[in-house]
Formats: sequence, C-alpha cells, structure tokens
Amino acid sequence: MAQNKHPMKVAMVSIFVADPAKAFKYYTEVLGFEEVMFMPEHYIAIVKSPLVPNGVNILLEPTEPGGIEIARQYKKKLYEMGIPVMSFSAEDIALTVEELKAKGVKFKKEPEKTDFGYEAVFDDDNGNYIQLIQID
Repeated sequence: MAQNKHPMKVAMVSIFVADPAKAFKYYTEVLGFEEVMFMPEHYIAIVKSPLVPNGVNILLEPTEPGGIEIARQYKKKLYEMGIPVMSFSAEDIALTVEELKAKGVKFKKEPEKTDFGYEAVFDDDNGNYIQLIQID
C-alpha cells in the first residue's frame, strides 16, 4: 500500500462531559494535563499532556447545556457498560495509580497484567471511564 504524499496526524480528540469547566479543573488539577484553551463562557475547554508538547489535544466536549442528545446517550451507555472512552499511558502504572488515588481518583479496575503490558481503568469524575496502560 502506498504512503500518502501528504500524511495527516491526529491533532485533537473529544471526550464528552456534561460540564467543561468542572472537567477542565479535574483534568488539569487532578490528572495533571495542561491548559491549551479555556473559555468557560463559551463551553470550550482543551487540555494536553505536559509530556508531549506538540501532541494530541483533548477537547472536553460539552453535552450540556443544549448538547446533542445522541452524545448524551452514547456517553451514558458506554459508562453503564463500563467501557473506557479513551486510553492514557503511563511509564510506571503502579506509581501513577498511587499518585492518582492520593488525589481521590476512583479506580474501576486496579492495574492488571495483560498481553501488552498493564492496564487499569478509572472514573474521570465526569461520567467517563478512562483506560490507563503501560506498554512493556
């Protein structure tokens, strides 16, 4: 298969949240992400990992007020099913989990050995499960 002459990269992904201001505070103060853009009056909150300055941004996409109904349903069903909406990685999952627990993060699944490394799942306090992985 031929390589594109003008390849693309992922610039931004979305996580649906009811309240972008609440989510922004959690993602920056608890999870340690950095602000890219925060305009709460316009329901815009974008964060990024401090480890990858030019990496993928995360848009904390509002489902309220006046959000798209299908987005609310999608978010709710994934949470009810226990399915993570996104994966984050850690160099040392045990230390990361310990640090997050000290900040009050609730884990649905403790770190567990898998075929690819280790996996844990936590609740982002905004109605989403996030997978945390460490690849061996």
